[in-house]
Amino acid sequence: MIIKNKAIVDDDWIVLRLSASDTPEGVAVPSGKTIVPLKVWQAQRAALQHRADLGVWLASNERAEDLQNDLGKFAVIAVDFPRFADGRGYSIAYHLRARLGYRGELRAIGDVLRDQMFYMQRVGFDAFAPRADKDMHEALKGLSDFSLSYQASVDDKLPLFRRVQRGGEL
Repeated sequence: MIIKNKAIVDDDWIVLRLSASDTPEGVAVPSGKTIVPLKVWQAQRAALQHRADLGVWLASNERAEDLQNDLGKFAVIAVDFPRFADGRGYSIAYHLRARLGYRGELRAIGDVLRDQMFYMQRVGFDAFAPRADKDMHEALKGLSDFSLSYQASVDDKLPLFRRVQRGGEL
């Protein structure tokens, strides 16, 4: 189960993670809907590029620009959050949406907690795979923790002071 478009839905995608003995060139990519690491995509691109059931995930130390010419090939791009305190995934998501124009599913995976999800959706995530030890219904509530945001972002291009009509003179 994942949270997608503010609803809890079944997840029919497999996230491929490499073990210590796997190499990006040699790992077998299973058939069916599979989200592969960026390194596997780069190493096996020629063999994988015609698959319609393929997604890719980026580690927090990888760059969204590495997918710039391939964005249209993926139904889903995931960004891995290795731990709660690692915020580099927010920048990756923002770059994918705002600068590279990715419009497909953008999924947060890894150490995804309720407290982060409101902010993750602000930078463009529309799907979330919360940690397995967390309650999915409780996590879903995190998307509506706040009714208003002050800053501009992917989800609202104008800051609050540009969205609110004030009476009187300035």
